[in-house]
Amino acid sequence: MGSAGLTQAREKMMAAGVDEVAIETFAHYYRLLEHGETGMIPESTIEPVDMEALADVEVPDDVAAEAVRHTAVIKLNGGLGTSMGMDRAKSLLCVRRGLSFLDIIARQVLHLRQQYDATLPLIFMNSFRTSADTMAALTRYEDLPVEGLPLEFLQNKEPKLLTKDLTPANWPADRDLEWCPPGHGDIYTALRGTGLLERLIEAGYRYVFVSNSDNLGAVPDARVAGWFAQSGAPFAIEAVRRTPSDRKGGHFARRLSDGRIVLRESAQTLDADKDALADLGRHRFCSTNNLWFDLQAMQRTLDERSGILGLPMIRNVKTVDPGDPSSPEVVQIETAMGAAIEVFEGSRLIEVGRDRFIPVKTTNDLLVLRSDVYDIRDDFVLDQSAAQVPFIDLDTGFFKLVGEFDKRFPEGAPSLRKASAFRVDGDVTFGKGVEVVGDVEVKAESARRVEPGTVLAAES
Repeated sequence: MGSAGLTQAREKMMAAGVDEVAIETFAHYYRLLEHGETGMIPESTIEPVDMEALADVEVPDDVAAEAVRHTAVIKLNGGLGTSMGMDRAKSLLCVRRGLSFLDIIARQVLHLRQQYDATLPLIFMNSFRTSADTMAALTRYEDLPVEGLPLEFLQNKEPKLLTKDLTPANWPADRDLEWCPPGHGDIYTALRGTGLLERLIEAGYRYVFVSNSDNLGAVPDARVAGWFAQSGAPFAIEAVRRTPSDRKGGHFARRLSDGRIVLRESAQTLDADKDALADLGRHRFCSTNNLWFDLQAMQRTLDERSGILGLPMIRNVKTVDPGDPSSPEVVQIETAMGAAIEVFEGSRLIEVGRDRFIPVKTTNDLLVLRSDVYDIRDDFVLDQSAAQVPFIDLDTGFFKLVGEFDKRFPEGAPSLRKASAFRVDGDVTFGKGVEVVGDVEVKAESARRVEPGTVLAAES
């Protein structure tokens, strides 16, 4: 059975009704943690990787259409947007014209179904915190459910472990805080444990496209589906060129020992290798978290491994109450779904444009999305209408939380189509129809209002 800490964690998970496959997967990583596994990937063990670009690939229209007809779409939707002060699914945030992320995702898929005469199931992987709100919001789309398949399945949960002895954390003030999600690598465990993997195969689907619900660029594009089908690969990830804003994030590389592609996250990088991590000339590609996999290959591999895919472990150290730095220190055992690329022989990468990678992690990103930098086309795909996506840096003291952010843009985002950079330092409220031109910084020692129709231009 293992150590006392693992025994306690098992009992806690069983009492909470956690799936048996998820408990065994957790136990696998617990043992690694107990034996000192850190999940680190030293720079000396990898080399840079190159790949083909979607722009250079020939995909016949009939191949693309046929691939879409055999594809199911899964959106990761477990996030609450707590870093932006939210307490419900981040995908319920309004993006434009009264439409939330969920609205736009649903309409993108409904349009593609019509265009390609495809069933194209849309399924959300929710957490126990996002399920109710998400499902309520989707009731307006009566045509969205596909007969025989659910609209959602739930990601698993696991206990946070005290760093001092790896026993489950006890936090009577808020029992929910004793639990954490196992990272989005849990998708494979949850697909198997819920029986959804088998149901999709039985229903005649061959491919799955997975992406984050906060990335509206991640449309289940027929051309990418066709490329994946043509490749014959069991698993693939869309990659983009790294930019200065990606210096601290993960990247792709090739492992020297066996030639497999790996995804190294920043949490898996040694301090001594941080400079190499940030070197955009050496490691040029990062993940969009847009994944494609062959359902049959996934089922076969999970069967061979008794349901445990064996993704690299990420050891995430936090406090049991993220809002209370004085609360006990805990370890969260996590995995990244993109790390599955190293599990499958013959996995592929493909370089795509930044139009397929428009994640919203902060209110800086949200401002760009709500501005006129992007148009929403009739097919609900985002179309970049500006020459460049401007750099945004809003004062976190006044703009970090969505509620405070909304107060300071009460009549909508300013025009950013002609902006290269927009920095706000201080408590500034913006009136209707403000336009930003060039590289602009707005400062305020005290509360300040920018009047409607003001043009903020870079000083020459």
